[in-house]
Amino acid sequence: RRPTPAELDRMCSLVEQAMLEGAVGVSSALIYAPGCYADTDELIALARAAAKYDGLYISHIRSEGDKLLEALDECLAIARAADTRTEIYHLKAAGRANWHKLPDLIGTIEQARATGLRITANMYTYTAAASGLDAAFPNWVQAGGYRAWISRLRDPAIRRRVAREIETGGPDWESLYLLSGGPENVILTDLHNPALRPLIGLTLAQAAQRRDQSATETIIDLVIEDGSQVGVVYFLMSEENVRRQIALPWVSFCSDARSMATEGVFLKSSTHPRAYGSFARLLGRYVRERQVIPLEQAIRRLTALPAENLRLDRRGRLQEGHFADIVVFDPDTIIDHATYEQPHQYATGVLHVLVNGAPVLKDTRHTSAKPGRSVRGPAFRP
Repeated sequence: RRPTPAELDRMCSLVEQAMLEGAVGVSSALIYAPGCYADTDELIALARAAAKYDGLYISHIRSEGDKLLEALDECLAIARAADTRTEIYHLKAAGRANWHKLPDLIGTIEQARATGLRITANMYTYTAAASGLDAAFPNWVQAGGYRAWISRLRDPAIRRRVAREIETGGPDWESLYLLSGGPENVILTDLHNPALRPLIGLTLAQAAQRRDQSATETIIDLVIEDGSQVGVVYFLMSEENVRRQIALPWVSFCSDARSMATEGVFLKSSTHPRAYGSFARLLGRYVRERQVIPLEQAIRRLTALPAENLRLDRRGRLQEGHFADIVVFDPDTIIDHATYEQPHQYATGVLHVLVNGAPVLKDTRHTSAKPGRSVRGPAFRP
C-alpha cells in the first residue's frame, strides 16, 4: 500500500539520517517485492531527501523487458523531480523480443544527459542475469513477505491462479522466467534445503524432468520446499547488446554478485560466473581480445567513474593524498575462467592487490591481511 503522509515523512527523515551517518544515496529495486509496491511519488520524495546531501538515486528500474522504455521514463521523471544524480542498475534489454529496444534506451538516456540530467548506469559483461524464482511470481502473491506468500501458495485455488500467471504473465508485473524464453534457459544456483541441493547446477527443465513435474509446478514447489526465493540464473540478453553497452562512456562496470571463495561453505551452492570473473572478463575478452574499448577507458570505468558517482572521498585514482587501492595485473594474460557449469574458478592474470596501501594479494597469493575500511558518503562527518 501507499504510505500515509506521516509515514512518508518518517521515511524521508530516515533517509536523511542515513545520509548523515554515511550512506551514499537511496536505491530501489522495482521489479522485486517489496520495492515493486512503491509508486513514483514515493520514490521522488525519498530521492529528494537523499539529494539534499548530494546522495545518489540508483534504481533497478521497474522493467528491463516488455516495458523497458516506460520504466526508463519513470526513472528520468524521478531524477528531474528530485533534482538528483541518478544511476540505472545493470543496464540491459531483457528478453529476445526486447533486444531491439536498446538503441532507443541509449538514445533517450543520452538526450537526457545532453539537457543536463546527471544520469549514469552500470552493467556486467554477461548475457545472463542472476536473481531468484520470486521473479517468476506475480507481485500480488508475494505481498506481506515470505510467510504470507507461501501460505497463499498452499491454497489450491490460489495455486492454480498463480500457475496460470507464471505461464502467461500479467500487465502489472515483469516475469524474468518468461523473458528467459523457457525452463531450459534457467539454471538453479542456490538451494538451502539439503534434500534439494542435488538439483543445483541443473536447468529448470532438467529439474522438472527429474521431479516428474511441469516447470511451473517445479517453480512453485521449490519455493515452498526450500524456504527461500531460490537462487537462479536467467539467460536474458544478447551478446551484441553487451558489446554496445560496453562501448558507452557513461556506463561503469559491476559484478552484481557477492564475494565468493573456492572453498568451505561457498561450495554448497553454485553462483553466476560474474562473481569470479566479471572484471577479468572485461579486460581479457572485451579489451584485449575483442578490442571493444581501449584499456585506459576500461580502467577508468572500473575505478574513477564509480568512485565519482558514489562520491567516495579520495578513492578510484592513483593520486597523491588518495588511498592506495591498487591492482597490478598483466594485460596480456588476464582472463576469466568461471563458467555457468563450473563457476567456482578464480580469474588469472592479477599479480598484486593493495587495499589502503597494504598488500592483500602478493605474487598471486593471498596474504591474509585485512586492511579494509568502511567508506562513507558525501554528507558524513565523523
